[in-house]
Amino acid sequence: MKPLAKILGGAVTALLISTSALAQDIAVRGEQVWTMGPQGVIADGVVVIEDGRITAVGPYADTPIPTDMTVLSAPVVTPGLVDAHSTVGLTGYLNQPDDQDQLDDSAPVQPQLRAIDAYNPHDRLVQWVRELGVTTLHTGHGPGALVSGQTMVVKTRGNTVEAALVEDGTMIAANLGTWSLDRSGSPGTRAKQMSMLRQALVAAQSPVEGEDDDEDGARDLVNEAFVSVIRGETPLLVTANRSQDIQSALRLAEEFGIEVVIDGAADAHLMLDELAASGVSVILHPTMARNDGEMENVAFTTPAALAGAGIPFALQSGYEAYVPKTRVVLWEAGFAAGYGLSPEQALASVTIDAANIIGMGDRIGSLEVGKDGDVALFDGDPLEYTSHAVGVVIEGEVVSDAVR
Repeated sequence: MKPLAKILGGAVTALLISTSALAQDIAVRGEQVWTMGPQGVIADGVVVIEDGRITAVGPYADTPIPTDMTVLSAPVVTPGLVDAHSTVGLTGYLNQPDDQDQLDDSAPVQPQLRAIDAYNPHDRLVQWVRELGVTTLHTGHGPGALVSGQTMVVKTRGNTVEAALVEDGTMIAANLGTWSLDRSGSPGTRAKQMSMLRQALVAAQSPVEGEDDDEDGARDLVNEAFVSVIRGETPLLVTANRSQDIQSALRLAEEFGIEVVIDGAADAHLMLDELAASGVSVILHPTMARNDGEMENVAFTTPAALAGAGIPFALQSGYEAYVPKTRVVLWEAGFAAGYGLSPEQALASVTIDAANIIGMGDRIGSLEVGKDGDVALFDGDPLEYTSHAVGVVIEGEVVSDAVR
């Protein structure tokens, strides 16, 4: 089979990316097609995409391909990768003040800040992760404040944020522990962090009917955001690494009956029973995160421990305070596979499991009929460091043929 780079010239691909061409009718053939769905791994398989959606998946010999449809080929084909939590698009690759929009530290609680207002689809990091097979980002405001803002789901393409957008206001990002403490202000302690969160949720629990607006008709955007959490419309994404902070997040979920997703969770392997009993999902820190400070208990074997305990989890690129500002989830998954995860579990943590946790499992994360035509092509085992991404398709549009 010819690699994708041999089928499409670089000039053609550049045109597709710069013009955000409409979805193509296209088929993608692989010596191995890892569907991450009920069909498992298909030897010599093919994925047929029409009008941006998958219309057929199966063995090449038995799956009809419309006449004259372009067929791309690669040794290994997988679903487009899903980054379960990122700040890509808000943290620019230059690491300069003018391209760092993941945090506003003017107040400790700002759930009204929308990721859509800060996302830059032209930032080099968006292109970088796309070329490595990442087709979907759950991105938004990062750590550093008690409630730093909202997240959203985007595809890694598009000339505008509207063209990239899948869902606005996916979760509200909260942060417990030292990252969001202000020793000279508020909150200055963990107890004050929890008190402030409780106060905001209590205020949202019982809004006075007919008095949602003040006398001037102004909306309370902060309270509106917390009301959506209380109503079960928006999960609270709580970054908590130490066990005491994870426990506080679980207690908050039980107390208010809200959906909480635990993020980071460096100490997760120390409290598997509690996490399993709570029923929460975990977006685990990058496997290779630096183990200092709140991350001192990071373990390479934590993904396997979560899988063994039956706790739903996904891997993420997370937030980095230094250049190049992000990690690549495929490499994190590959490392986890070397420490106890099976290849299927590792790939699931950055495809279907990630999609399910961010509420997108009915649309992305696996190669199944009816889902978005998001496909990544590799010249070998995608979990091996020596393999390369050789092509990326988003909703039937070839967005990269770079060999990365």
